[in-house]
Amino acid sequence: MANQEDLKKIGQEGFSMVEELSDWLVPSPPVGSFNRLSSFGASTTQPDLIIRLKQESTQAFIKAWNAACNFNGQSTLLIPLGIYKLGETIFRGPCKSPIPITVQVQGTLQAVSDPSAYSGDGWISFDSVNGLILTGGGTIDGQGRVLWQYNNCKTNGNCVLLAASIYMNNVNNSNVNGINLINSMGFHMHITGSNLIMIHSLSITAPGNSPNTDGIHISKSNTVEVSTSVIRTGDDCISIGQGSTNVTINAVTCGPGHGISVGSLGKEPKELDVKGLIVKNCTLLGTTNGIRIKTYPASNPSRASGMLFQDIVMDNVMNPIIIDQHYGTKSTKPSLVNIHDVDYQNIRGTTLSPIAVSLMCSSQVPCQNVHLQNINLQFKGIGRRPTSVCANAKVGYSGLQIPPPCKI
Repeated sequence: MANQEDLKKIGQEGFSMVEELSDWLVPSPPVGSFNRLSSFGASTTQPDLIIRLKQESTQAFIKAWNAACNFNGQSTLLIPLGIYKLGETIFRGPCKSPIPITVQVQGTLQAVSDPSAYSGDGWISFDSVNGLILTGGGTIDGQGRVLWQYNNCKTNGNCVLLAASIYMNNVNNSNVNGINLINSMGFHMHITGSNLIMIHSLSITAPGNSPNTDGIHISKSNTVEVSTSVIRTGDDCISIGQGSTNVTINAVTCGPGHGISVGSLGKEPKELDVKGLIVKNCTLLGTTNGIRIKTYPASNPSRASGMLFQDIVMDNVMNPIIIDQHYGTKSTKPSLVNIHDVDYQNIRGTTLSPIAVSLMCSSQVPCQNVHLQNINLQFKGIGRRPTSVCANAKVGYSGLQIPPPCKI
């Protein structure tokens, strides 16, 4: 259990930038917890661990997290208004406190703009935490404008991605809401090996030409919901990687960016299947792709199935509906990712490409049970009508079809 001496150490072990936490906290005798002074409007029923830092402050954040995590009671880590510089920061569990532990970001967290400061997949990581609320209305600034110059993925197919702003590994029962993420080094959020994750009311922003700045990347995770968020990036607004199951994306506005993507799949050996994806009530604005499924050729066998894309608006999108099983390399070997049971319903809007629907599937494992219902995509160009192209795909149609169905 944390005590006042533990918290004093955070301000005494060489961290001159810390205003001693003991000045901001008073004991609550019945449970031995800590609460903010009443003048700061804190609850008297939960401990708040408050950080006020002026310089690079990674270790102070980690120590404050450890105090909250090891406190045997419900706890909140509160980061008030201000700008706080952090290098690689890992918030590790499991925690002793009853779930959930709350991280309330009111200020701005700013990444150290030195790529050598990051050795792992994330800048701010949550690892092995059961029960987490990340909220507060603050900003997480990855300082990508300084660091994108170190991204060589356009010329190196085996490049190592820069750190994700928020990296969640083995996190369960989590709610992330009301956070602003800007200019990530790599992905803005990467969720992997996690379960029961709810994400809503986020603002994610990076320039349209920023490299590999996916808004949210999900892999090897089950039951993830992303809703009511606005994502503007230089890559996929949301990307669904291997091993993702039961993912729902609802009421997300995307653009600029590369759209909402399943994949890319099949790059690594023995990838896990993707199953159970719902994308609904979303709007894509000026993106290079709309809703896309992309797999590498010459892949190991895997599956991507049970996907529904419903009630989606495309506004000046380059490639509104696309399956691309020749993504990423010039290999002539077919992809072995088996795509089946995919439904597109009530997709409407405008396309900047005359090819509004492109279903280019694998010759080895053709797409099965793909169905398009009520598609209305008008071409913005002059003198041409939108068209569809298909290869190695068994497709069914119902309702309005603009562009017309493929002639197979």
